Amino acid sequence: MIFLTDEIDFPPVADAHIDGLVAVGGDLSPERLLLAYKRGIFPWFNEGSMVMWWSPDPRMVLYPNQVRISKSMRKVLKGGQFQLTKNTSFEQVIDQCATIKRKGQDGTWITQDMKKAYLKLHAMGVAQSYEVWEEGRLVGGLYGIDLGHVFCGESMFSTVSNASKFAFINLARELDQKGCRLIDCQLYTSHLESLGAKEIPREDFMGILKNE
Repeated sequence: MIFLTDEIDFPPVADAHIDGLVAVGGDLSPERLLLAYKRGIFPWFNEGSMVMWWSPDPRMVLYPNQVRISKSMRKVLKGGQFQLTKNTSFEQVIDQCATIKRKGQDGTWITQDMKKAYLKLHAMGVAQSYEVWEEGRLVGGLYGIDLGHVFCGESMFSTVSNASKFAFINLARELDQKGCRLIDCQLYTSHLESLGAKEIPREDFMGILKNE
């Protein structure tokens, strides 16, 4: 087990445990978080636990130009049911992601310290949110870290059907237009797979992250 010190650094992801755990400890300062994402590492831990840093192998990713849009979603995208905004309600989005109930999960990894840390990154223009509205109500959204050529997705939520898909598809389309190479989805879920995400070897992910 690698324990981090006050020095802002991480061991190589190739040295991670088989489950993807790279290290524990350290803080959630903007400097450490940004270095983590640039190294292919993200924090994931429960309230009251030490900070735990992960880099799983394989890695769940989506190539923006390969986002999968069903016929029913094409109708939703064109139907005018939802309105999309960007970076207008970051704190509301992260609060919703933290509190919404998810099937098979008890509690949340988005602790109060995590919220404070990502709000700082948002103020720096690095953490971004996409918000989905219906009749003036926030009904879905997502947030993540924009590294330019890679967008590191953190979490998304939906209180009505298709709202999170609406946010994710619009994110993918925008990133594709900007020339972004990859959306990092971190870990497998069937929901992400239905949208076109797939698992790739960590080594391949790291090559893209390093812009090779």
